[in-house]
Amino acid sequence: MTTTRQNLEQPQSPLMERIKSSGMINIINGSPMVDDKEEELTRSAFALFKAKEDEIERRKMEVKDRVQTKLGLAEEATRRLAEIREELEALSDPMRKEISAIRKRVDTINRELKPLGHSCQRKEREFKEALEAYNEKNKEKAMFVSKLVELVTESEKLRMKKLEELTKSIEISLC
Repeated sequence: MTTTRQNLEQPQSPLMERIKSSGMINIINGSPMVDDKEEELTRSAFALFKAKEDEIERRKMEVKDRVQTKLGLAEEATRRLAEIREELEALSDPMRKEISAIRKRVDTINRELKPLGHSCQRKEREFKEALEAYNEKNKEKAMFVSKLVELVTESEKLRMKKLEELTKSIEISLC
């Protein structure tokens, strides 16, 4: 026995269409056919249902695309933040080893200067030699201090430049 839905889905012969359009009731396989208005209502309801199903599917795909886009953006932002974090960690002090070595050397020279100064005051006969050694170490200290100041200044400039670049990068990524 065929149902009304199956009848709707089956292609209609021209003869059946003419019979239906004349308003006559036809009996197929023992079940009466619904009249034209009811059949048209069934067809329009089915078409409406199909249209809604298509709309739901279309919206579902749109949402899926938007979610994929947002996920891509989130992954890109995560990657960029990881890069920025690495750059910030490297930025802490790029010349730390050199500065540390020079500071140790300055401290060592300071420790060497103190006994030499006292030696100059106590030992007048060795004054000339001790004074030369003292002056030599003082020049060396001044040279290292100026080098230290230069390195610290250069380090600060590099750090500020990197921070400005990172700030611009963050502002660009937030836009």
